[in-house]
Amino acid sequence: MQRAEPVGDNLVHRRVDPTVCLVVKLPIFAATVSVFLVLATNCSSAAVDDADLDRLPWLQMLDFLQSDALVPATPHDEAGSESEGAAEQDPRSEPFHLLDETVLPGEFRRLSWSDNQSFAGLEVAVPVLVAHGHRPGPVLCITAAIHGDELNGIEIVRNVMFGINLDDLNGTVVGVPIVNIHGFQRNSRYLPDRRDLNRFFPGNRTGSSASRIAYSFFHSIVVHCDALVDLHTGSLLRTNLPQLRADLNNERIRHLTRGFGATVVLHSAGAEGTLRRAASDIGIPAVTLEAGEPMRFQPDEVSHGVRSIRSLLNHLGMDARATLWEEPRPVYYRSSWVRADTSGILSNRVQLGSAVEEGELLGNITDPITNTRTEVVSPFTGRILGKALGQAVMPGFAIYHIGIETPEEVIEPIEACEQFEQQHDGDCPWPALDEPDEGLGREPGSDPEHDGELEAHFEFEEEDG
Repeated sequence: MQRAEPVGDNLVHRRVDPTVCLVVKLPIFAATVSVFLVLATNCSSAAVDDADLDRLPWLQMLDFLQSDALVPATPHDEAGSESEGAAEQDPRSEPFHLLDETVLPGEFRRLSWSDNQSFAGLEVAVPVLVAHGHRPGPVLCITAAIHGDELNGIEIVRNVMFGINLDDLNGTVVGVPIVNIHGFQRNSRYLPDRRDLNRFFPGNRTGSSASRIAYSFFHSIVVHCDALVDLHTGSLLRTNLPQLRADLNNERIRHLTRGFGATVVLHSAGAEGTLRRAASDIGIPAVTLEAGEPMRFQPDEVSHGVRSIRSLLNHLGMDARATLWEEPRPVYYRSSWVRADTSGILSNRVQLGSAVEEGELLGNITDPITNTRTEVVSPFTGRILGKALGQAVMPGFAIYHIGIETPEEVIEPIEACEQFEQQHDGDCPWPALDEPDEGLGREPGSDPEHDGELEAHFEFEEEDG
């Protein structure tokens, strides 16, 4: 092969060895092929996109190809191998199936559940919110408004669900803000048949209307949960300090309560027929979170509930970015209601959460006709967990709920029992306190003439909601 070289004003032809030409041209050919491969694969790792490459001169293209921007990671590339290893070790969630729907990893969906207890044309679907994370983890279910007049729980569910970052979520959170849609629409605690839905779980598919609704909800949603938080407020004309109701004899439930931070915990197995009791009976750790009063939206109580559930997400390893509320949690293994002995107008002298001593004045009941005033004093040393609002009361009306101090406030149940037995030389009394108070032992549905009537909430004031 010959090559022309300029000498003065003339061209001189010299013969060039073909092997030299091959050696020179091969790198240029390889670089050219690399350019087209890069353009064809639209390499996203490059700092310059396709349009930018088209605008570059060929020389700049060759410089770009020789830069580190397009060098693939090799086993000797420490950063590349670490990222590959992280990708291999980062498992992905499987699709989540609920209510005949499929929620993909990284999706937030609004599903619908219907109890099928209305005319077909008037059927009302209950919204079910599902946040399904990219990575696997437990399924936490949060339910509210099983009693249709309890508004705080609805707001807690909304704030928690729409505050979830799916990129940070391990597992799945299912939120049902309004379980009793029939009661909610009527601003009523009860179902249209005057029954209390939270006395009929897990339900019966051939039973009363309340039993059928409970059965449908329990088997359509609750059985898919790994843990359950049921949100409530006090019953009509009563308010509750934010508190957990939990069976502290169950280790898995005890573990759940540790995630709620500085929220009072009251030991209670729960009456048969309540949602948390039915869930616990089939092995799903469940607690009730009580906060505030019905028929009102209370920002402070809602804020406490939201903070405690976000702390729970951290505790369960579902969201490391959620703040863990690490303040001590007061625990009470027994409690009692103080009841009115006379009729009249109740005037409170203590606030929710107040520590009280035995014999301390809690309030007054004044007869509006005779002007006779009766003092209500505490029979125990403890803390006010719930109370009746200022109102007219009758004898027997439950007005103050007191958490009774145990030997130590923050101890495990077994340690509490052992301490009591050592100090009092007797058997531990607390397991017996699981037995329900007056009226609570009645089987749901055993008295159909009275189940769920308006006076029923007086019977169940010691229990959830």
